[in-house]
Amino acid sequence: MQHLIFGSPGRYVQGEGVIDSIGQWLIEYARRVLIVCDAGVRQIVESQVETSLREHDIGCVWIAFAGELTVASVDALVNDASAHAFDTVVAIGGGKALDAGKALSHATSRPLVTVPTIASNDSPTSKNYVLYDDHHQLAEVRHMPRSAVLVLVDTTLLARAPRAFLIAGIGDAVSKYFEAHQCKQAQGKNLFGARPSFAGYALAHACYEAIRENAETALSELQTHGVTASYDRLIEAVILLSGLGFESGGLSIAHAMTRGLSRMESAQPAPHGHQVAYGLLVQLHLEGRPDAFVEDIAAFFARIGLPTRMLGTGGLGARSVDRDVLAQIAEYTMRAPHIANFERPVEASDLIAAMQAVEKRAQRELA
Repeated sequence: MQHLIFGSPGRYVQGEGVIDSIGQWLIEYARRVLIVCDAGVRQIVESQVETSLREHDIGCVWIAFAGELTVASVDALVNDASAHAFDTVVAIGGGKALDAGKALSHATSRPLVTVPTIASNDSPTSKNYVLYDDHHQLAEVRHMPRSAVLVLVDTTLLARAPRAFLIAGIGDAVSKYFEAHQCKQAQGKNLFGARPSFAGYALAHACYEAIRENAETALSELQTHGVTASYDRLIEAVILLSGLGFESGGLSIAHAMTRGLSRMESAQPAPHGHQVAYGLLVQLHLEGRPDAFVEDIAAFFARIGLPTRMLGTGGLGARSVDRDVLAQIAEYTMRAPHIANFERPVEASDLIAAMQAVEKRAQRELA
């Protein structure tokens, strides 16, 4: 039997105001850190981060990163970092800043610490990072040898971020159970190139259950109550359970669809989580799930602001869903490695038919 691999960050710490004690958590790993973030994030966190680091005699230097992560920008980042002595990379910010930190950690063989300031995906716990080309399209997914030694999640900080980021994070996370299930059914490979672990599958399932139980309550309470028990559980699902579930449990069609959707100029601005949510509806159709089951998930998407179709209101922003557009999406989706993690072989024509079915269902509901 093929061996299995389960991977995870070294330690995960979540709570209100934990960034104020970042030095306490870093002391085990670092004496001098290089902090990667953009100028806006630095303004928000610099005072409490530097105060805590001084209290624990940890030196720091800041390097700004903004924009897309490309081969050229990684080279520039490594060149900037070479002027400084540091033993650990600390990435603070959204997905792009965290990916920049991962790229720098990978290139310099230094340990990584991630501190997300938004909950738009599970990047903080993952060893993967994405490079884009000069046309802002996904060019390559690279893999660090291991995940971060520490993930520090300040729920107070996340609660101040725009609500739209969390909705995107829910879209990215809600698919992980269904993808891990298909990877298991297909005897496919997880993100370590090995047999998916049952632990990864179980965590992905727990992620879905936590989202369905807490997402709507947490979103409704957020504006007036901030961090509540529902919000805390939702953040753990979106960042920790989702990350462990997908890397060790495996991905499938929902994430493969992002390869095709990101090629559509009109859908490119849609957040990754919105593309994944739409991709899940396509995957559920290919699975032959009962109409009532799919309608329940689509209704959940509509209530919280995730897309239920490609075109029009509540969609991904596409201007057209003619067959040529669908064929292009299907062509690039078929190139994603996750497409093989499905219970039966899938062809481009199957994807086109499934996308058409998703659109028709959405039209019926709007009628």
